Amino acid sequence: MPDPSPRPKAEDICPRPASIPENIHSHAPPIYPASVYRCESTSQAERLLAGEEAGFVYSRDGHPNGAMLAEKCRELHGAERAVMCSSGMAALAAAALGVLKPGDHVVASNQLYGRSLKLLVDELTRWGVASSVVDTCDLAAVRAACTKQTKLVVVETISNPVLRVADIGALAQVAHDHGAALLVDNTFASPALCRPLELGADLVLESLTKVMNGHSDVLLGMLCGRAAWFERIPGTIGTWGLSAPPFDCWLAWRGLATLAVRFERAADNALAIAKWLTGRKEVTAVHYPGLTTHPDHALAQRQFGERFGTVVTITLGGDTPAADRFIAAARRVPFCPSLGELSTTLSHPASTSHRTLSVEARRALGIEGGTLRLSIGIESCEEIKQAIAEGLAAV
Repeated sequence: MPDPSPRPKAEDICPRPASIPENIHSHAPPIYPASVYRCESTSQAERLLAGEEAGFVYSRDGHPNGAMLAEKCRELHGAERAVMCSSGMAALAAAALGVLKPGDHVVASNQLYGRSLKLLVDELTRWGVASSVVDTCDLAAVRAACTKQTKLVVVETISNPVLRVADIGALAQVAHDHGAALLVDNTFASPALCRPLELGADLVLESLTKVMNGHSDVLLGMLCGRAAWFERIPGTIGTWGLSAPPFDCWLAWRGLATLAVRFERAADNALAIAKWLTGRKEVTAVHYPGLTTHPDHALAQRQFGERFGTVVTITLGGDTPAADRFIAAARRVPFCPSLGELSTTLSHPASTSHRTLSVEARRALGIEGGTLRLSIGIESCEEIKQAIAEGLAAV
């Protein structure tokens, strides 16, 4: 027997989107979750895909939320170009894939984040790119490591986890003397503290996951810099699938609205906490550029001014067992291996970011089993002290 129920029409299943009235002007930007956008003609599609006309075709190659966030980041850094990526590591990969070719050479700081070093040393070697890992606080060592094939020098503004400060202007000069670009990972600083392009850097990456977003709810990266270095980078991001999703871009755009006030409060807290921790019997070392005892304090003052970042790294006497006792007792300071959140968190570099290094290699960087990296939040300073004191009491 024939089915008596009427079959739905195609337009009922997939209705055409209603047009938005021209008088709708939302204060907050909308989210554009679309994977694809309509083209009016074959010639327009060609122009859009060639970058000759502003607009979007396929979300992997660009979308409105990514464009809005990239423009905001470009302004914050004073850059000529900015692009969004799916993570900070994707931003580093985009820079490497877009700038380097087989036969090139990279000089990398020995204090880079562990995964960054793995990408620049282990992974790039597979693609015919050589690398040298040096102490970038030693300008003579950087100069000696550079060759005629060097195309990229990579450093962190503030290193992870012992917070050494890179002399960006001097490093840029060394890189440029050898025809190379200086790429600065500015994640620990953010543009609220440092704008490396103004100091001579060519490319800057940020893990927006951290300070710039600040709410522990996105995974996102950004790469910005001088236009001359962006000939291949945007296409590389689409080709290698390094693109950022619209919703994460929308969340990070929202997070940027409070970057300045969040950073000021957390950095002021961090300086107070670093001073408070100095001299405590449970703590054998306190690393923070705002302390006069820090080896880069004068450089930090010259580059940053009156604030020095939101991370304080300490080493406890008693090695890893002491760190475990602290973590178990400091219940209000969760062990979350990231940074830049609203609340104070901690990380244990020896078991997370630097776990692949030997004990000797970690020790050479100042990382012991009792080293803890504290990402200071925006709570009241007294509340943070009380939370840390609970951990120290167990050490």
